[in-house]
Amino acid sequence: MQISALELQALCSQLTQGQAGPLLLDVREPWEAALARIALPGLPQRLMPMGQLGQGWEELDPAQPVVCYCHHGVRSLQVVAFLRRQGFDSVYNLAGGIDAWSQDVDPSVPRY
Repeated sequence: MQISALELQALCSQLTQGQAGPLLLDVREPWEAALARIALPGLPQRLMPMGQLGQGWEELDPAQPVVCYCHHGVRSLQVVAFLRRQGFDSVYNLAGGIDAWSQDVDPSVPRY
């Protein structure tokens, strides 16, 4: 249910041209997304704040792998649990959130 920042980076680096990667589902608030974001070209990304999940989750494809993230990984872990209850089998939490991404993978991503 958890994926580390380094594991996500490795997974994305192994994707071949035209191969679909996981959806990066940012469950932070818009003001947080404006401060910092994970930049992985070619990966689909979507901002869906946790508070809007109740009305937006049905727009997601349960067949597509999803990696949820927030600031430190607490909110996104709750979203993962919710999506699993809705029938999503391939949904993961970015352990440590965008903060871990900044520390372990991309120090150019601002920490806040």
